[in-house]
This record gives sequence, structure tokens and C-alpha cells, in this order.
Amino acid sequence: MVVVSNSSHQNKEINVRRRISQIYNKREEDFPSLKDYNDYLEEVECMVFDLVDGINVEAIEEKIKRYSQENAQQIMVNRARKAEELTAALAACKAQQSQTNADTSSNHVVTAPASYGQAPRPTGMGPQPVPIGGGAADRQRYSMEDEAMLRLKAERAGGFSLEISKKRALEEAFASIWV
Repeated sequence: MVVVSNSSHQNKEINVRRRISQIYNKREEDFPSLKDYNDYLEEVECMVFDLVDGINVEAIEEKIKRYSQENAQQIMVNRARKAEELTAALAACKAQQSQTNADTSSNHVVTAPASYGQAPRPTGMGPQPVPIGGGAADRQRYSMEDEAMLRLKAERAGGFSLEISKKRALEEAFASIWV
């Protein structure tokens, strides 16, 4: 039995997925129904799984070769469409970066061009969450607290206190004596 390390197995899967996704590159809008699209995706996943695990590799490679020959024109059209979308997204991103804004700290979201009938997907950074509290007043308050209060807070943070764990250890030690 050959033992494959986890990282080489993942690298193999990544390489197989890249190769397969360049050939099997249809989208949902290329199918008449969602069920047909899901069947297509399931077939692709089964092929990827079998190729990665070395199951029936010759038959799958022949199927891929036959598919790429039969659908060469559609594969090229889908590759061109993806390249156009990436180019448009890159141009939009560069256009946004070249704009000078008075407020340089604000974050804007760049959206990639939407596929047919789909909502645009964000490709840039959106607004970041603002931390609650944590100001200078909180730091001063903690520095003024005494050691006992800090120990009490530390005990409550984990859900149990040090005294409870000491008591349990003593009970278990004495219980084992009488066994």
C-alpha cells in the first residue's frame, strides 16, 4: 500500500481540478435546466475524484479527450468569455485605484461583471468592522484594578475557578485511597 502525504494529495487534486476545469468549463446558463447543470457538475466531480485516487484513469482520460474534441468550439468560447470578464474586472479595479479620493481611508467594493442574469460579485475589500470599546478609558480602568479582581475575572473567563479544580483533585486523590 502506498501512503501519500496529505500535501502531495492536495497538490495532485489541485492540478487535476485545474486541468479538468479548463476543459469542462460550462456554466449554469449553458444548460436548459438546473438539474442538467447539477448532473454535469456531479459528473465532473466524479471524474476528479477518480483521477485523484487513480480509479479507472485510462477510461476517464479517454472520456476527457473525446469531450474536448467534440466540444472544442464551446470550450474556446467559454475560455474567451472568462478572459473577457477577468479583463473587465481588472480594468475596473485599476480604474478605481487610479481615482484619487479625498477620504483615502474609506474602503470601496469593486464588482466583477455579472454573468448573464447573475448579481455582480464583490472582488475588492468591503467596509471593515469597527471594534467595540477598547479605548484609552478601558486601559486605565484595568490598570487601576487590584490583583484579586483580575484573578476573579481570569477564573470566570474559563467558566470555572482554580478552587474548584483543587477541590476536585483532592477528592479524586482521597477517593483512590479507599478503592
